[in-house]
Amino acid sequence: MADSSHLPQYHSVEDVIFGEGLDTEPTVTTDTQSPEKPLPGPEPCAASDTYPADWSLKTRLLFTSSQPFTWTDHLKAQEEAQGLVLHCRAAGFSLPHSIAEPRLSTDLRCAFQQALVYWLHPTFPWLQLFPRIGADRKMTGKNSPWTQDEALQQVLMSEWALSFTSLYNLLRAKLCPYFYVCTYQFTVLFRAAGIAGSDVITAVMSPTTRGLREAMKNEGIDFSLPLVTNDPNKKAKASETSECDDKMQESDHTSEGEEAPPDSDEDESFSWLEEMGVEDKIKKPDAISIKLRKEKNEVKLDHRPESVVLVKGTNTFTLLNFLINCKSIVAAAGPQAGLPPTLLSPVAFRGATMHTMKARTVNVRTQVRSGYKDQFSLEITGPVMPHTVHSLTLLLKAAQKGSFSASLYTHDPTTVFNTAIHSQNCKEMDGAELANCGLHPMTLEQFTQSSTLGKSSLRHLDLSDYKFTWKC
Repeated sequence: MADSSHLPQYHSVEDVIFGEGLDTEPTVTTDTQSPEKPLPGPEPCAASDTYPADWSLKTRLLFTSSQPFTWTDHLKAQEEAQGLVLHCRAAGFSLPHSIAEPRLSTDLRCAFQQALVYWLHPTFPWLQLFPRIGADRKMTGKNSPWTQDEALQQVLMSEWALSFTSLYNLLRAKLCPYFYVCTYQFTVLFRAAGIAGSDVITAVMSPTTRGLREAMKNEGIDFSLPLVTNDPNKKAKASETSECDDKMQESDHTSEGEEAPPDSDEDESFSWLEEMGVEDKIKKPDAISIKLRKEKNEVKLDHRPESVVLVKGTNTFTLLNFLINCKSIVAAAGPQAGLPPTLLSPVAFRGATMHTMKARTVNVRTQVRSGYKDQFSLEITGPVMPHTVHSLTLLLKAAQKGSFSASLYTHDPTTVFNTAIHSQNCKEMDGAELANCGLHPMTLEQFTQSSTLGKSSLRHLDLSDYKFTWKC
């Protein structure tokens, strides 16, 4: 018998999955012993039958359960093929409340394959095209034949524009619920009318800079800064569009020799000089200084969550054309030079390539007071979109007998996509017109609800006795 003292010691399931020396095959099974380690974080919310929609992109999911995940291993060729066909046909799966033998359930295994599919453009197998923000280090040294070839860059961008337009047309026809545009500097989430409590198409962009916002305004794109205009401490700023218009008018009046409108804040801040009788001896800031001060405050928003931009309705089509013609969305130098932005979608579109996320299982023996217990885990890696999280939780709810935990690893720049995009009195949306958008009916029901997470995202999910709790 082997001496257990020579087995590697782990403190948590994460140590096994992310530890050094672990191979990258789709399925890995180890038998280790580790002391129990509580998960840090805030207290969970009240138990519920469901959980709020999370519009942030995830890079990794880690599910743990007292029940094994063997039903996810070694799918048969027919099960894999059937899962891909079900995805392409947007066929919703139907599972019982609890599955006694998950490993023997063909429907469950096909639905699992179906849930792992996503669509991507462009595709270069040797490059990891998500995430794009901060990806320079991973792309350094990779073969990029388009870097010094302008003709090839034009071909790539032309094909990208066709794919982007195809996605938007699907969105407008309510045959695609949402999609992401991932550039090396910012990410845009487009959502169809009826999604997230909005009766029109919406686009949320983050992070942004003052230069980008100015360029959008110059193209006639009407937008708002929801984290600024909805903040009671910053309502005096109103929307950036109207503020900039006021400043331009002020500048015009000043240039014509007219006296600029008085600033009430400025008058109050210098009233004490008048009380002392020295107001004529102290030079007050002129209109240009005041303008520069306001512009400095705008720049402070750059690259911060508060810089998130919301575009609605027909302005989203103008945004589409703006992004297609905007040269700054493609890096001019560095490892990502000449590489078009990544398009991510839950449904097929022109020029897209089908991909599947990677899944692997790990078995861990954890130490408890009475001895040891087996803990099983399932890791999903790849660009994990919101519908994937919901579909997988539906499957695991039935397969794991109503009990599992999930750690969700968020791509931080997309956390602000959970910002509310509507007024508090917005009515609930009817998802009937989105029935053919490719989402499971229960997923669609969740996605038509208004966003409630704000600037946070789901970090941990717990299912116990078929009831969800979560932490942000």
